[in-house]
Amino acid sequence: MAPTALNNHLTVRNLACVRGERVLFKHLSFELNSGKLLFVQGENGSGKTSLLRTLAGLSLPTIGDIDWNTQTIKILAEDYYGQVLYIGHLASIKDELSPVENIQFALSLSGYRVDRSQVVGALDTLGVGRCADLPSRVLSQGQKRRIALAQLWLQDDPALIPLWVLDEPFTALDISMVEKLTQHIEKYVTSGGMVVFTSHQIPSFDVSLIQDLQLGQV
Repeated sequence: MAPTALNNHLTVRNLACVRGERVLFKHLSFELNSGKLLFVQGENGSGKTSLLRTLAGLSLPTIGDIDWNTQTIKILAEDYYGQVLYIGHLASIKDELSPVENIQFALSLSGYRVDRSQVVGALDTLGVGRCADLPSRVLSQGQKRRIALAQLWLQDDPALIPLWVLDEPFTALDISMVEKLTQHIEKYVTSGGMVVFTSHQIPSFDVSLIQDLQLGQV
């Protein structure tokens, strides 16, 4: 299936990241266009999470620029951040809230409103609909991961949210759920979205959709 006519561009130029006295990466440059996945690889401590957080606007680069459709994200600010969905490698689920409340809260931070029926529908798709109103503190790590990932079923229109940034999205998922998530990500990309992700598992995406980025080669 060919990507749609969406034509967004993410350009990274001469990016560097330093933590303390340690250089995680430097001289990092790449481009990503609509209809592509960027698979970020590297050893632990190579800066994968730092790079993803920087792309999502949660951290500032030490050196370098990130452009979205030829404009720097420093200038675009909220106009860019509102087009990005970031899911970290930790589920970031608040124990005192229910799954429905957690998702509604997370999406509201980017100005996105969803009603209860939409959220429950996404949770049902991921096999955790029965947990919709339970306190999240009683849920397993696998269930919490599915709750966080439900956002991908609620913000999967590339015309509205054209960039997903996913840090270890397959963590704590069983084989069937890994397959379901893989298919959903691939559908989003072939609809014109773009995805930057890390994974300790070798993904089974269509190879024509993937670009590789290896960190740790400073």
